[in-house]
Amino acid sequence: MVNSLPVDFSLKEEHLSVVVPIILAIVSFVIYWFTAQSEKVKEKFYKKSDFDTASEHHIFFTKIFGFLTMGVIPLVLCLVLLPGTSLAYYGLAYKADTLALTLICIFILSLVVVPMASASARKSKNLLKYPQIRARVWTNKTVLINIVGWALYLFGYETLFRGVLLMPLAEHMGVWPAIAINIAIYSAIHIPKGLEETIGAMPLGLILCLVTLATGTIWVAFCVHLAMALTNSFTALKFHPDISYKRN
Repeated sequence: MVNSLPVDFSLKEEHLSVVVPIILAIVSFVIYWFTAQSEKVKEKFYKKSDFDTASEHHIFFTKIFGFLTMGVIPLVLCLVLLPGTSLAYYGLAYKADTLALTLICIFILSLVVVPMASASARKSKNLLKYPQIRARVWTNKTVLINIVGWALYLFGYETLFRGVLLMPLAEHMGVWPAIAINIAIYSAIHIPKGLEETIGAMPLGLILCLVTLATGTIWVAFCVHLAMALTNSFTALKFHPDISYKRN
């Protein structure tokens, strides 16, 4: 006779607040990543335009796609599948009572991460990947596409990781289990970018989770992450030997 462990495999309603965000986080990032890295998708842009224009359009497409797949779609699904939740529940609201803390955290964290991002962006290995728009000549249009693209992408990104994935788990599992799961997934998705970014995602993920829970919004995480991304891309633009900026 085969003995089995006394495991209850029934899916209860309270489990959904944990299961749904985790599945959505993993599935949405996988869809985004393999679409953004697809050579077939990239080829379609480069067949239609010259190299510089194609690079602008392709990268901007990946940013919009990330905004939708990691931000809009998971958020809407959670609002539908998890009754009683709202935009404010996922940190997408104005909170007057934590506004001062939010602004202080943005200021202090930016003072720390911006110089670090600038120093890292000058390294030759970073210049192999950044700026992501590989147009040989950047114009004002390219700069605008870069800023808007990163802003949309990171808004969706932080909505997923510091909103959808963090808030429900913190409520139903407790703060530290929620943070542990968040950091594990957040760090794992950086593996394709190399060991340095994977390890760096751990303390950054911890800090962003803590300030998100403390302020009740994703705005610190979004603003700090955007400051890092723009510092990295524009520093890389300045120091890249094969890419230049032409004011027009």
